[in-house]
Amino acid sequence: MPMQKLLSLPENLVSSFFEITGNSQKDWFVTSDPAGSKIGSGGGTAYLLAEHSKHSEKDFMHYIGSDKKIIIHAGGQSRRLPAYAPSGKILTPVPVFRWSQGQRLDQTLLDLQMPLLSRIMEASASHQHVMIAAGDVLIQSSEVFYDLPESDIVCFGMWADPHLASNHGVFFTTRNAPSELDFMLQKPSHAVIEKLSSSHLYLMDIGIWILSDRAIEILMQKCGWTGESFSNIRPAYYDLYSAFGTCLGRNPSSADCDISGLSASIVPLNDGAFYHYGTSTELISSTEKIQNRVQDQRNIWHNRVKPHPSLFVQNSIADVSWEKHHHHTWIENSHVPSSWKLSHDHIITGVPGNDWEIELNPGICLDVVPVGESSFCIRPYHISDTFRGECGKQETLWLNKPLNDWFKERRLDFESAGMNKTGDIQSAPLFPVTGNISKAEELVKWMIGQSDRDDSGQLWLKSSRLSADELCSNADLKRLNRQRTAFRQKNIEKLTLNYRHSVFYQSDLKHTAAEFAGTGMTVPGPLPETDPALLQCRNHMFRSEILRLKGLDGSTEESSAFGALRSSILNTAPRNSVPKINIFSDQIIWGRSPARLDLAGGWSDTPPYCLQNGGSVLNMAVELNGQPPIQVFIRLSSEKKIILRSIDNGVSEIIETYEQLAGFNLVGSAFSIPKAALYLAGFHPDFCGTSYSSLKEQLDDFGGGFEISLLAAIPKGSGLGTSSILAATILGTISDFCSLNWDHRVICHRTLILEQLLTTGGGWQDQYGGILAGIKLLESEPGIQDKISVRWMPDRLFTQPDNKDSWLLYYTGTTRIAKSILAEIVRGMFLNEGTRLRIIGEIKQHASYLAQTIQQSDYLHTARMVAHSWKLNNALDSGTNTPDVQRIIDVIGDFTAGFKLLGAGGGGYMLIAAKDPVAALKIRKVLNENPPNRTGRFVEMNVSQTGFQVSRS
Repeated sequence: MPMQKLLSLPENLVSSFFEITGNSQKDWFVTSDPAGSKIGSGGGTAYLLAEHSKHSEKDFMHYIGSDKKIIIHAGGQSRRLPAYAPSGKILTPVPVFRWSQGQRLDQTLLDLQMPLLSRIMEASASHQHVMIAAGDVLIQSSEVFYDLPESDIVCFGMWADPHLASNHGVFFTTRNAPSELDFMLQKPSHAVIEKLSSSHLYLMDIGIWILSDRAIEILMQKCGWTGESFSNIRPAYYDLYSAFGTCLGRNPSSADCDISGLSASIVPLNDGAFYHYGTSTELISSTEKIQNRVQDQRNIWHNRVKPHPSLFVQNSIADVSWEKHHHHTWIENSHVPSSWKLSHDHIITGVPGNDWEIELNPGICLDVVPVGESSFCIRPYHISDTFRGECGKQETLWLNKPLNDWFKERRLDFESAGMNKTGDIQSAPLFPVTGNISKAEELVKWMIGQSDRDDSGQLWLKSSRLSADELCSNADLKRLNRQRTAFRQKNIEKLTLNYRHSVFYQSDLKHTAAEFAGTGMTVPGPLPETDPALLQCRNHMFRSEILRLKGLDGSTEESSAFGALRSSILNTAPRNSVPKINIFSDQIIWGRSPARLDLAGGWSDTPPYCLQNGGSVLNMAVELNGQPPIQVFIRLSSEKKIILRSIDNGVSEIIETYEQLAGFNLVGSAFSIPKAALYLAGFHPDFCGTSYSSLKEQLDDFGGGFEISLLAAIPKGSGLGTSSILAATILGTISDFCSLNWDHRVICHRTLILEQLLTTGGGWQDQYGGILAGIKLLESEPGIQDKISVRWMPDRLFTQPDNKDSWLLYYTGTTRIAKSILAEIVRGMFLNEGTRLRIIGEIKQHASYLAQTIQQSDYLHTARMVAHSWKLNNALDSGTNTPDVQRIIDVIGDFTAGFKLLGAGGGGYMLIAAKDPVAALKIRKVLNENPPNRTGRFVEMNVSQTGFQVSRS
């Protein structure tokens, strides 16, 4: 179902939002609360939905049910975070996390919020169409959501200590019904929480609520909606959390019979992290906590580059000489030359190019905002300023001192400055506007107390001045964004040329390349060969992408990227194999392996992703129609040559020289895999531990030639891992034949190397899936992927009569070869393409969740989890579900609990989980009577209890 994003924004941002963000008006709707009114989060929700519904031809409730909607409240004055008040806290730029991959250099708080909100909303029930979230909070969680409670209200919470929870809304649930809301309290005291914790569990409200259509209808009524039209009604103030939320639950803390009749569930984010961006101090502290959330070697390196982990410089040119006492400083969209002297606890935003000589004492912040076509408004403040209170009251502070004292020190009075003592400081015209940025230096010094020149005071008095409210209304946000973009582009060029090991190479290089290609910046040069292979790969692919976007040929750089990856894996291969005959002359070595069904985790095993992040896959070894479908036979021959035969293809080839054997990459070769396997096994000088002048001499010493016959009783492009399992089966059979003593781990890792030799790429899932028996969760750590941990799962869901007959394996007759698909997705991995990396991260995690479900022997849940694997594969590669496949789905959909095409390319076989054995019979009947093509057919499968086997006659 489509998903709409609805944002409530500061009024001045609405008109420029789409130009600044590049978001599509088709999927996003933005407006602001009615001018001059406060309507609260509940009234704001009602108003936003009413305004958006005007674009629909349906009546309001049908409009609500037409698609999913994510509402983010991001308006407000932002008094406590003035730096981003003009553009809204929702567009606060957030630095790339040094422990993460795929983040954009221009990312905002909004960009970081959306993936989690979208994942949650996708799991909502069919009658739940509206999500409400806060615009000044970032929630991080890696949890996967499959099915949410079907309650009228679903609220998400986090476990928190009483001190933190007391600053927010708190959900209380009874211990015998922990998922059902008992009541909600707004900012209860620490003592109240501790008292209630003896009888209740409690979670902190993190501001993410999902409302059913019925709940939305009641909320609208509470805000003045009559049921017919909302267009002429301005909602009265109504707070979603204190007025609506406190009336929810089995024992609500406030009484309202309409609201109390709604069911309410609480979903804990068990691994969640909550970061508030509500104040100037939190801007730095929350970002610091995020950056330090993961401690690893990249984090250690980062701290060596920066003298303190709480110094954040982005979209800026900062030539400051950082000292040990510099900390808690945020510089964004600014030029800070070496002539500036900084201390700590600064926020510096919007400062254009300058040659000022100023010194900022601890806590002093500076904001420069473009106004009109060429002017700037100068706003100094203290990091703890809240911009609240009457101007004339002693407790009302500016620059961390009473505003009264600030005026007295400068021999000024409120009247001469055009200010009202009883007026709110937010409305006080404190901030001068100038068209000459060089004059701003003296104004800044005078305002922060570094100059007492009378002419500066007169300049301030005579200047056009704006209040904080007026500044937000008059800011030219497009100019502000253009300056930010210009600074960022200068940073990109500097990063690519000078900082080879910076977080730049962790960022979304695909997006950065698009920015790069649209400018006159010089294409960065290649990195030295001494740099790590992954950095070289990314550098080459980044250069390739820039050239491609400029309309030039980037294929050489792309090839270099793949070449660097291949080399890094090939370098892990031992080159000292000495093959020796290990059979009698009349014996035959017979190796055979089952096929592999991938249930979850595919793509996370693929380099370069797994080299940096590790992989996790869940798969199952199966025999087809009662037999292991991949078989290899080796027998000795009296001729000093190697003969290769393919039983299924009916072709053969004779190998008599090293050159012929090394030609495994020649186009059209039917025996690339066995040639490469022999190459790795030591039948070529590149990998042999003994020197020979020719293959004939080596075969003489070996004791004769031999024949290898292959049988792959599975169509090419089937999605069952045929090529990789065939390679592993050949390597395993050769190992037994030649006394190489390779165990399963060595065989599978050499298969990974073999596929790099063939330039087909691929990961390690397929070979492990077929070589090892049964159902298993396979996991790797970052690195060269030579050690894969294995955890076997119970197979009763696929072997016991009550479930076995509900699983079907159907050959669709439509195949997709994975190589081109693999190359495109690997290209995205090289470029840290953010969306794809997020999906692969979900795919990796999903493997563990599915493994847990299989351990619980829950058939229907397992089937739904298999369906989620299919959903994730489609999200990664939209071409996976072809029209031919969709026609099959349309026919069987009503009888299935889950299904997925198998393999990286969404290959020829489909695994189907019927709702029950009766439904399975109906699926068989409908597809047997109406096959999609001449080759579509069911194939019987059984879980392999042996995996790879090798025996001799």
